[in-house]
Amino acid sequence: MRKIFLVLLELIRLILQFLLKKPVLWAVARFSSAPKQANVNQALAELYRSIITEPGKKGPLIGFRPDEHPVIIFTDLHKGTRDGADDFAICEDNYMTALDYYLQRNYFYINLGDSEELWENILPNVIKYNKANFEKEIQFANRKAFVKIYGNHDLYWGNDPLAPSFLKAIYGRPLKAFAGAVLRAELPYGHLDFFCTHGHQGDAQSDGNAFSKWFVSYIWGPLQAFLEINTNSPSSNSNLKTLHNQYMYEWSAAQQNLVLITGHTHQPVFNSLTHLERLYLQLEEAQQKKDTQRIQEIKAEIPRRKREYDHVSHQYHTMRPSYFNAGCCCFADGTITGLEIADGYIRLVKWSKKEGKTIRIVAEEEHLVQLSQRLSS
Repeated sequence: MRKIFLVLLELIRLILQFLLKKPVLWAVARFSSAPKQANVNQALAELYRSIITEPGKKGPLIGFRPDEHPVIIFTDLHKGTRDGADDFAICEDNYMTALDYYLQRNYFYINLGDSEELWENILPNVIKYNKANFEKEIQFANRKAFVKIYGNHDLYWGNDPLAPSFLKAIYGRPLKAFAGAVLRAELPYGHLDFFCTHGHQGDAQSDGNAFSKWFVSYIWGPLQAFLEINTNSPSSNSNLKTLHNQYMYEWSAAQQNLVLITGHTHQPVFNSLTHLERLYLQLEEAQQKKDTQRIQEIKAEIPRRKREYDHVSHQYHTMRPSYFNAGCCCFADGTITGLEIADGYIRLVKWSKKEGKTIRIVAEEEHLVQLSQRLSS
C-alpha cells in the first residue's frame, strides 16, 4: 500500500512539474527576487539604524574588545534530515569539531541564518536529526555567548508566533532569533562596527511585507522543493552572486566606521574581494617581483577558481575593505568556512578534512587597526 502511495505521489509531482514549471519560471523572471540597489540600501540602513538606536528590537548591539573577546561567525548550514538532499550532513563532523575548538577558547558565536533548511523540511524532523549539533550550540547559549540570526530559508524564526516556543524547546532557555547584530569593536582610535546579517535584505520575496514573508515560508519554498524547480537562488547562480556582492559592497563602501558581514551566497568574501579577485592581485604582485614559481602556482589555481565563479569586478584594484562574507557550512566536500574576530585580527578560516582529520586553516587575515585605517583613508 505504501509503495502504491509513493508511486502515485511521484506521478502527481511529475504532472504538476510539467504543468507548472513554465509558469513558475515565468513568474520568477517577471517578479524576480534579485534585489535592486535602492531596496538593498534602504533595508540595510533601516536595520542598522534600528539596532544601534533600539538594541534588542531587531538585533543586539554588542560592545567588545577584539583582543580579549573572540568571536566566530558561521552561516548557511542548511541543516536537514540526513537524506540525499541534506547538504549539511557531510559537513557536520567538521562543524562539531570547530565548535569544540571555539567552546574551549570561550568564543562568542554568531550564526548568520539559513541554519535550518525549512524550505525542504518540516521543523520537527530537522530537530530530530540535529540533536548533537544543537547540543554544541546550547553550550554557547548557556553562557550567553550565542546570537541566532534568521535568513530566507529559515524565515520561520522571525515570522511565526510559535517560533519562540520551539527555540526554547531546542535551547532549553528563552532565545530570540534576530534580523541582525552589530559588534562594536573598541579600537585605540575609536570604534569599528561589524554589522552582521544574513544578506537577503532588499529581496522582495524574503524581505518584503508580512504576507510575502509568510508566502515564502509556507508556500513558495515548499512548492519549489516538491516540484524540484531550481529558480536560481544566489547560492547556485553566479549572476545573482555577482549582484549580491555588488549591492552589499556598494552600501558598505558608503558607510563610515562600518564593516558589513553577510552570508546568503555561500561564497566567502574577504576585504570585499572574492578568492578569484585576490588571486589576480597576487598574480600582479608576483609578476612585479618576478617570482616565477609563485606566478606558476597562481596561474594553475586561477582556472579552478574560475570554474566556481567566473566574475571579476572592474573595481577590484580599488575596493574599500568594507564587505565580508562568511561563506557557508555546506560545501560539497565537507569543508566549512567562517570569520573569526580574535587576537586583534579578522580571519577567514576553513575547517576541512586532511587524511581523515579535521584541521583549521587560516585562509586570510588582517589586523583590525590596519583595517580601520584603510577604511578611513
